[in-house]
Amino acid sequence: MDFEMSPRARETLERVKAFMKQHIEPVEADYWRSMHEQRWGGDWTQWQSPPVLEELKAKAKAEGLWNMFLPDPELGAGLSVLEYAPIAEQTGRSLLAPTVFNCNAPDTGNMEVLWKYGNEAQKQQWLLPLLDGKIRSVFAMTEPAVASSDATNMQATAIVDGDQVVLNGRKWWTSGLGDPHAKIAIFMAHTPDPSKGRHSQHSMVLVPLDTPGVKIERMLPVFGEYDEPHGHGEVLFDNVRVPLANIIAGPGRGFEIAQGRLGPGRIHHCMRCIGAAELALELMIDRGMQRVGFGKPLLNLGGNRERVAEARIAIDQARLLTLHAAWKIDKVGAHGAMTEISAIKVVAPNVLQKVADMAIQIHGGAGVSRDTPLAALFAQGRVLRLADGPDEVHKGLIARIELLKRGYGK
Repeated sequence: MDFEMSPRARETLERVKAFMKQHIEPVEADYWRSMHEQRWGGDWTQWQSPPVLEELKAKAKAEGLWNMFLPDPELGAGLSVLEYAPIAEQTGRSLLAPTVFNCNAPDTGNMEVLWKYGNEAQKQQWLLPLLDGKIRSVFAMTEPAVASSDATNMQATAIVDGDQVVLNGRKWWTSGLGDPHAKIAIFMAHTPDPSKGRHSQHSMVLVPLDTPGVKIERMLPVFGEYDEPHGHGEVLFDNVRVPLANIIAGPGRGFEIAQGRLGPGRIHHCMRCIGAAELALELMIDRGMQRVGFGKPLLNLGGNRERVAEARIAIDQARLLTLHAAWKIDKVGAHGAMTEISAIKVVAPNVLQKVADMAIQIHGGAGVSRDTPLAALFAQGRVLRLADGPDEVHKGLIARIELLKRGYGK
């Protein structure tokens, strides 16, 4: 296997680095400060995107640094999963960059679903505006009343009724729901069919957010932050009716689509974690060498230098593991790389959480304030240990595959 970047991927990465240094880094701190000073709280109806965000997106689009995650050479950058991985790592150094480049979750996963599984009408109506950055989207899967770590627990339903499908259920942690540009949801629900197996009884349905019966009830804070203007919402679907044609790929194919959606997306998440961990390590070293306590730089006290070494080892291990998973997805597809994908989903967020925690400790009180990005990076790592499947589910999958290799069944 070869993780060497292609000339085109390397050139794209260098342009991303230059763009971030020139356009994003000088304004990012002020951007987040202005967002926090708005004092909107949980009232998502008042949330707005600052004009500077649209200005940055227009510049990125004009420079061709747009939709770089999509392997389609006409609609995206035409990069493989492995080629895009270092670019995702670079954007992970900023909480703003993925949005600026239209490479942000959950839109990336939703666009990949429509690109891979959507019909021509669905692509025209929803994929093209998403690719153009005119609208944003959400993915409604997790439910408050069940253990969503087992997705077959879903109580939400999508029942076919003639030429319509009727949707009922309550979803939460629907990321991006507070964004004023969010227009479409992919709603995953149970479509009962006793003739099919348990993983062939769920559907993904396209639901415009202004459809009658769709009611956003609240935004959920994460560690006390509402993440405006993005947000993570709880939403009720009460006898929502949409055309049968809004089902993606047909009834019962939800889990199949989910596997195709989550594989590349987990590479993106994990590489962004690695970029964030690199930033945390840099901040840790700078702070530790510039601050003096007890007559020495803080980094020369206690076991702090060992912590730097531990961080470097952990980051490099996580990167290599993630690049291997990306390489394998390119070679055999997401289904053939299940162990590798689950492994990185456990490793990368834990590494980010650990390194951010070390950096916070070196920074003291500043580390948990908004004067540095460290608290947000720590929260990102901690949340990703739950999002897209908790650590325990991924470890369980890895163990099951290992046992199957030895002939021990399920």
